[in-house]
Amino acid sequence: MKVNIELDMTPDEARRLMGLPDVAAMQERMAKEIERRLKAALDSSDPAAMLRAWFPAGGDTMEQFQRFWSNLDSGAAKRAKR
Repeated sequence: MKVNIELDMTPDEARRLMGLPDVAAMQERMAKEIERRLKAALDSSDPAAMLRAWFPAGGDTMEQFQRFWSNLDSGAAKRAKR
């Protein structure tokens, strides 16, 4: 037996039906805080401050990402030679 139920509701109504929390206010506060931090970093004209605002893990994030791809590429090249 197969039963199909179709519900016509807004995303907000679906969220409440499933018992999920309303995070719209939190998202708005977070967006304002991110905007404030980025604007402060841009106003300071300090590239290091901008990177810290954009990449909280530090400047090593991009280097780690590049190392990841480099290691992946060199590993694939070694396997291809075999």
